[in-house]
Amino acid sequence: MDMVCESDRLEDYLLELNEVNYSHPLIQAKADQLFNPSQTEIEKAKIVYEFVRDEISHSWDIQSKRMTCQAADVLTYKEGICYAKSNLLAALLRSQGIPTGFCYQRLMLFDTPEKGYCIHALNAVFLQSMNKWIRLDARGNKKGIDAQFSIAKESLAFSIQEAIGEKNYPIIYVAPHPKTIAVLEKHHDALGMYRYHLPENLS
Repeated sequence: MDMVCESDRLEDYLLELNEVNYSHPLIQAKADQLFNPSQTEIEKAKIVYEFVRDEISHSWDIQSKRMTCQAADVLTYKEGICYAKSNLLAALLRSQGIPTGFCYQRLMLFDTPEKGYCIHALNAVFLQSMNKWIRLDARGNKKGIDAQFSIAKESLAFSIQEAIGEKNYPIIYVAPHPKTIAVLEKHHDALGMYRYHLPENLS
């Protein structure tokens, strides 16, 4: 899939945002733990990706009602849905000067179209040494999901089934999509939100 940048300015993908609060002391402290000056940008991207994928639990997987949104809160509680996890991944990478954006897919919420659809969040990372964007999905692996860090061929959490209404959105957004943030801010029960209130499209 050909991806399209929302902005043609790479520096826009380094901005600190309310949800991507990388100057927060907790984010800075975690960055100090994860990184050292000898690491390449690719090594840093892989380290961050695997940390968020494996060490930050997906709320639905652990059946937690706790709501998280800002990157520092996701790190504090070590849990969140994909929208929240993508905020943390972006914050940690942007803290290292690595341009990171937000991408989305429309997926079946559960296992059949009749059970509805949802918007799923992942990230795109620009590797300057390769002059290319790669998509990474730090949702978290479990039975049936095996996303990996890959710079050659995408290894995402979900394969798109266009015949049943799923889709990839091609835009690499500078900031989290307003629909995703609005649903996080409106609700106080992550499980109820996930089951009944996730947006079904970005339009």
